[in-house]
Amino acid sequence: MKVFISGNIAPDALQKLEDHHIQITQWKETRQITPKELIEACKDQDGFISVGPNKINADFLNASKHLKVIALHSVGFDQVDVETAKKLNLPVGNTPGVLSAATAETAFLLMIAVSRKAFFSYRKIIDGKWEKYEPATELGIEISGKTLGVFGLGKIGLEMAKKCKAAYGMQVIYHNRSRNEDAEKELDAKYVSFDELLEQSDVLTVHTALTDETKGKFSIDVFKKMKPNAIFINTARGGIHNEKDLTQALEEKIIWGAGLDVTNPEPMGKNNPLLFMESVAVLPHIGSATEETRAAMAELIVENILAGLKGEQIPYPIY
Repeated sequence: MKVFISGNIAPDALQKLEDHHIQITQWKETRQITPKELIEACKDQDGFISVGPNKINADFLNASKHLKVIALHSVGFDQVDVETAKKLNLPVGNTPGVLSAATAETAFLLMIAVSRKAFFSYRKIIDGKWEKYEPATELGIEISGKTLGVFGLGKIGLEMAKKCKAAYGMQVIYHNRSRNEDAEKELDAKYVSFDELLEQSDVLTVHTALTDETKGKFSIDVFKKMKPNAIFINTARGGIHNEKDLTQALEEKIIWGAGLDVTNPEPMGKNNPLLFMESVAVLPHIGSATEETRAAMAELIVENILAGLKGEQIPYPIY
């Protein structure tokens, strides 16, 4: 059996695949593989491990319907044309559950970094602009006792809420498609409407999937409903916020700050104005980037691949 991998995964996972006599081909270049190259790379393969933002769209799926299984190196699967995969009966699996804590830690990091203008202040040192003491300039804001609003209180959102409640005594409100009664009991979290979430949150953190409903959800009209001292955090998908509108909201001081681990597009251009704002912190999509989490993700990938190659039900399907 042969498997193509469009990037690097944990060495232990590669070894396990090789131990099962699977022939591995990997994309080794630093640039992202193009759609045409991806189709060509998979044409004589039995399985595909998708690392990075590959578009698993109808064109790819129809050209690669000979594959026995596709394993995503992610929990999100917004890049997959699920309906076409279903029609072709092509199993596609993801890595649910194992990255919740690491991604929540990244959201927590961004919240603190934004509140204290940490990235901006660090850049001042790099640029040789750390000069005399100025006690009344470039001040941050405190978040202790403030209100945390969670848009999408699932596993990752719950981990973020736990951290904020424990560390800063933050009040937790949330908006979901359905109530999370366990979170309400554990954290005294309060379910609110979307507009109430915008109006009441001091920190609004996004932990929902990118869908037709959430794409571009955070537009300028939405930012205008938030508090002028609010911090917006997105570690989910860049397409959930309109980046042009977010830039405007920050420039016009409609909201106070933003922390992003996801952007639109990715990678973000080095001259993007968000990178130079005082109360903004941007990371290059490192939410799950810990040794432990990436190893756990790779374990699930191996399970999906091995089951799919045998013609068995994959353990972590997306549909």
